[in-house]
Amino acid sequence: MSARCAPARREGNEWVLNGQKTYITNGQYADVYIVVATVDPELGHRGQASFIIQREDGGIRPGKKEKKLGIRASDTSEVLLEDCRIPLERVLGGMDKLESKLDRARKGESSGRSSAALRTFEMTRPAVAIQAVGIARAALEFATQYAKERQAFGVPISQHQSIQNHLADMATEIEASRLLTYKAAWLAASGQPFTKAEGSMSKLKAGETAVKVTEMAVQILGGAGYIKDFPVEKWYRDSKIYTIFEGTSEIQRMVIARALLA
Repeated sequence: MSARCAPARREGNEWVLNGQKTYITNGQYADVYIVVATVDPELGHRGQASFIIQREDGGIRPGKKEKKLGIRASDTSEVLLEDCRIPLERVLGGMDKLESKLDRARKGESSGRSSAALRTFEMTRPAVAIQAVGIARAALEFATQYAKERQAFGVPISQHQSIQNHLADMATEIEASRLLTYKAAWLAASGQPFTKAEGSMSKLKAGETAVKVTEMAVQILGGAGYIKDFPVEKWYRDSKIYTIFEGTSEIQRMVIARALLA
């Protein structure tokens, strides 16, 4: 998510939050929100905490619903916080853990591990990656069948080497993405560490594969691929988000590089 949020302010037995969160999935409909906000600006990212906020608390409401290129069935909107007051204990993990973390940060002590948010992202990225694999696979299957049926110069276009090359590249990229994602998902499910940022690897590879494969599918269909009568134009639009949300491709490369250089 993106955020323009003032630091969370403690007043007695309450936290007071103000600001704006953007690009929030199900922001219009959620009854419970997990909001990350700064509690000590001098500590940078180590001075952040996660808060549990319920819509019924008041002071929190959905803002503008975004009009998107793809995945239009998924709601994305702003969430606005205006003097949102919540009990002190609504800190994710509890106040004792938060105070201990802030105390270590003020003393300059290292926690020896990445933040909970970053660890969670690494574990959830394979779930996003497999969605991208699914979109790519659908595009390949449709394009393959179309190539068998579409005639050009008296033969199915599947007999032309340029089309065969496209299909071969698409299939190879999908299988590589699928296997990398399966490995990352197995690591997450079995509680093993991502020593090489395998979660980010799966998201990076599968997301970029989805974009490439759906674009090739549009190319194989030609003019038919550019109109809404055929599903590949939708898959092409939907695929792009997988190089953006849950961390852009650039962020994935940064995470992978840090793991290699650690």
